[in-house]
Amino acid sequence: MKIIIIDYGAGNIKSIQFAFKRLGVDAVLSNNIDEIRTADKVIFPGVGEASSAMRMLKESGLDAIIPTLKQPVLGICLGMQLMCIATEEGNTKGLGIFNTTVKRFSSKVKVPQMGWNTISDLKSDLFTGIKENEFMYLVHSFYAENCDETIATTNYDIAYAAALQKDNFYGVQFHPEKSGVIGEQILKNFIEL
Repeated sequence: MKIIIIDYGAGNIKSIQFAFKRLGVDAVLSNNIDEIRTADKVIFPGVGEASSAMRMLKESGLDAIIPTLKQPVLGICLGMQLMCIATEEGNTKGLGIFNTTVKRFSSKVKVPQMGWNTISDLKSDLFTGIKENEFMYLVHSFYAENCDETIATTNYDIAYAAALQKDNFYGVQFHPEKSGVIGEQILKNFIEL
């Protein structure tokens, strides 16, 4: 199985690679469009600021490629947010895969949200073997609003999308690679989709 982690300069890529290695799978870093197109599965990571991440995607032409992919694609954290219509972070237009927008948390809560939070309302094969209200690790200041494509929710001042799915595209706000055994199960489920 060929798993490609999209390398566009915005990601905690090593921890994702190590998580797949623990599952016995080599995930390869690449920004090569042909390699990405022919992969069995694609990981779209992201850590950092949305407008600069989108600029890096555009410079490499990946912004045009990602929405056309036909194999399972998993966006993680900022990767998921960039798959939405737009984000308030840097007033950035997204890839438009998920039909929702990304908002900044209100000033009523400490930002970024950092730490463990439960996920619930699980509705996808991505969560096979995962119980309601398991804890996942999150670090973010912006959240995707709930929509018809929400497949898991969490709450921090407001209920929001912890995970999204549309066709072959999946997104998780949390970091499965940093969420222990449960996070690894989600990555294993993604491999087996």
